[in-house]
Formats: sequence, C-alpha cells, structure tokens
Amino acid sequence: MTSGSDPKVGDETKADESSVRRWAIWLGVIVAVFLLGFVPMWMQNTRLGNEISQKDREIRRSEIRSSLASAAIGSRRGDYEPARQSASAFYSDVSAELDKGETSVFSASERTQINGLLTGRDEVITLLSRGDPASAERLSDLYVGYLAATQGK
Repeated sequence: MTSGSDPKVGDETKADESSVRRWAIWLGVIVAVFLLGFVPMWMQNTRLGNEISQKDREIRRSEIRSSLASAAIGSRRGDYEPARQSASAFYSDVSAELDKGETSVFSASERTQINGLLTGRDEVITLLSRGDPASAERLSDLYVGYLAATQGK
C-alpha cells in the first residue's frame, strides 16, 4: 500500500489541521480579551495625561504670576532686595516661556501682549536695586498689565 491510501495519514492531517485551528481560535480569543482590557486603559491614560499636562501649564502660569505679585508686595513693603530677586525671576521665567513659542504656557495673543510688558525690565530692576519707592508703582502697573494679558480683561 502507498502512504496516500493509508487512512491513518488522512486522519492525522485532519487532526493536525483541527489542532492548528483550535490554537488559532484560542490565540484570537486571548488577543481580543487583551484588547478589551488594554484599549479602555490606554484611553484613560491618554485622558489623564492630557489633564496632567493642562494642570502643569496652570501651575507654571501661577508660579510666574506669584513671582510678580511677590515682587510688587515686597517693593511696597520696602523689601527691595527680595523684590528685585522676585522681579528678576518673573522676567526670566516669562522670557523663557516666550522663547518656547507654540509650546509656551501662553497663547499667541498672550505672548504678544506680554512681550510688550517686558520693555521696562532693566528700569524696574534698577529701581529695585537702588531701593527707589517708585518701583512699587511700576511693579503694581506691571502686575495689572500681566493680569489683563493673561486673563483676557
């Protein structure tokens, strides 16, 4: 007899095909179950990542505003050196954010308005270095201008 006519060989081939098909089905089920768990978690992770990014932007904006407020208050109280340091930090932080361009925490319109506020940087720092009381008024005006630029008022 030839092997082609042996009934056992045909049965083994059918059994092998059935086994492969069974494994393929199991693999498909496992992949489907994995994706059923993975996709919702990936979507939630993406959403949370976006929320964290937005909160980081808000914190950065708050830190910048806080340094300017600290400078204005310090100058009003006559604490010129801490006020100078805070004002310098404000100007440095704002300049760094403006240099970032589109990835800045400021929108395009805010960047345009804020850029105009930076023109008196050297004058304000000099007034604070000299302990000039006029610095308090300049910093207060700068703070109001900064709030108007960043809060749309």
